[in-house]
Amino acid sequence: MHSPPQPPACDLVLPCRDEGPALRALLPRVPAPFRVIVVDNGSSDDTAAVAEAAGARVVREERPGYGSAVHAGLEAATADYVAVMDGDGSFDPDDLLRLLDDVVAGRAELAVGRRRPVARGVWPWHARLGNALVVGWLRRRIGFPAHDIAPMRVSRRDAMLDLGIEDRRFGYPVELMQRAVAAGWRVREHDVAYHPRAEGTRSKVSGSVRGTVRTARDFWRVLA
Repeated sequence: MHSPPQPPACDLVLPCRDEGPALRALLPRVPAPFRVIVVDNGSSDDTAAVAEAAGARVVREERPGYGSAVHAGLEAATADYVAVMDGDGSFDPDDLLRLLDDVVAGRAELAVGRRRPVARGVWPWHARLGNALVVGWLRRRIGFPAHDIAPMRVSRRDAMLDLGIEDRRFGYPVELMQRAVAAGWRVREHDVAYHPRAEGTRSKVSGSVRGTVRTARDFWRVLA
């Protein structure tokens, strides 16, 4: 009896800042095809030490910003396929397998997750509203086929780098979506469970109205 083919290796980039408590529980749950690269973006806690103890590769990126951390991880990756996911414990890494399968099978150049909160209050109203406004604009203006800003995603590494994304702050995913559509990429979206952040961590985006406003400003700067 033949065993089902195993997925190819895929580097998983986790942009992190002060996510030590989350990584302790998250890293042991990452499925085997994924090789974890934790990008430490100026942490003041034990993020790097926790990652190294769990066998993850640690890349340090001193330039602040989500885009800076993701780009550093992409440059450090060596596998043909690359995934990106927040390292705060809010996502189930098993959901990455469906996204990877879409790209490997040639059904899409970009496979993304659409957040589905598992309970009330997981996704604060101000963050949800900001996301809806940006995605609605993208769907109307450029025909973006998804309903979220790709908080979990898989693509080919070289193709992602070839998009030439320039933003190094929170506008990075918005620019990614714009460039992917302009390049004619096929995008497939899957619902993914969205859990509360790990205890002891705080969101730089949705953890406060101020953080959401700052992120929205980065979004609209890219859209403009």
